[in-house]
Amino acid sequence: MNQIVTPPTTAFTATGRPASRRVAIVQALWHRDVVDRAVESFVERLVETGTPREDVDVFAVPGVFEIPLRVQELARTGRYGAVAATGLIVDGGIYRHEFVSTAVIDGLMRVQLDTGVPVLTAVLTPIRYHEHDEHRGFFREHFVVKGRELADAARAVLASTEPVAA
Repeated sequence: MNQIVTPPTTAFTATGRPASRRVAIVQALWHRDVVDRAVESFVERLVETGTPREDVDVFAVPGVFEIPLRVQELARTGRYGAVAATGLIVDGGIYRHEFVSTAVIDGLMRVQLDTGVPVLTAVLTPIRYHEHDEHRGFFREHFVVKGRELADAARAVLASTEPVAA
């Protein structure tokens, strides 16, 4: 099978590392009341650990299935040293969540490998999630933790791409 491979368009330093320190996060709007918490804590954590707020961009897509394409578009701009994603995939009782979560994670990995831009994810698929106050409350708080962890991972990956002093 013939394939056309598009080279990454990310700006790199002479050492082959991503040149940008900017970070983007893409969120799914489905279950926004939960997912917003990860975005808020992601941005808050980056800012409190020294990333200028103007170096963090937030983007939204309708659902998790649309996340990989938007992440790919952002990674190819060359503006970002890392791109993060967050969303909530729920088990609707018909196993659709399994192929959706696999497609999203596989897509995000493909973007990372194709562009050379680190892609981080807090796209979560809880088991037996139910639309009631107890679960919603638990996952709102859980997404706060995941957003902070995602920010720490973004900072770590950006630090690991810093040029090494000779």
